Amino acid sequence: MTVPWSERVIAVVGGDHREREIARQAAITGAAVRAYGFPWPAQGIAGVTPCRDPDEVLRDAHYGLLPIPGMAEDGSLYAPHAPGPIVIGREVLGRMAAGAHLILGTADHRLRAEAQAAGVGIVEYEQDRELMLRRGPTIVEGALQRIIELTEITIHGSTIGVVGQGTVGSLLTRTLVLLGAEVLVAARNPVQRAEAEVTGAEAVPLDQLPQHAHRLDMLLSTVPVPVVEKDVLDALPSGSLVMDLAAPPGGVDLDRAAELGHITSWARGLGARAPVTAGASQWDGIRKRIERIEGVA
Repeated sequence: MTVPWSERVIAVVGGDHREREIARQAAITGAAVRAYGFPWPAQGIAGVTPCRDPDEVLRDAHYGLLPIPGMAEDGSLYAPHAPGPIVIGREVLGRMAAGAHLILGTADHRLRAEAQAAGVGIVEYEQDRELMLRRGPTIVEGALQRIIELTEITIHGSTIGVVGQGTVGSLLTRTLVLLGAEVLVAARNPVQRAEAEVTGAEAVPLDQLPQHAHRLDMLLSTVPVPVVEKDVLDALPSGSLVMDLAAPPGGVDLDRAAELGHITSWARGLGARAPVTAGASQWDGIRKRIERIEGVA
């Protein structure tokens, strides 16, 4: 038994070049696929219909595929190439097909409430460790690219702080160690700190980071809640690179960092560095969720 793809309408809304690959992969199944809010290629995408607005793309859709990167404070989706902010409300959601679902990284409270009012299900998958491991290398490579673009020193021999040791943080730590950096990990979880030490990094409890910040050339945060604030930023050497890799609201007070003369970067959407690889891995995770919803997994 398989999903009756030819009877399904899939809307791909927002995102970046990764969504091109997600839409292409979805169309291969035979589903009717529509798209809005990501960069549309000049040659088009076989089997995918471009739409003018969120209402057109989601109308009668069984599945709305939204981006993994977190939503902005105003409730808009991650869609840096869209003509304007994409904020989806219950009126638009109410025009989706009966029993429709939104599938995305993480929804905010507003979207959850709007979807519930419209009778639309929500499936979140940002915490799917298998998926994050598969897309993690693209994020790490994107972070390395950003570091190289923004600094005038090598990663090799630099002292780099990594805040958080979830999937992306641990992959980043391992990669930086292999590149010859002196890595200082700051994490609350003692098991994660032990794992970081095994890879060759130094590790300290998160609340001790201010005491070690003066040693750092760069500070990279992967925690999506405010953890890198004035006490840490004031202690960093002037001109340090401060990069926030987390989804909104982010973990770093970048405004304060800029005021202090640090080099700042909110590195959202780094998976776009390898959009075909990242998009294919995301579609694999999405497809599995659709199969579960349809009861065929």
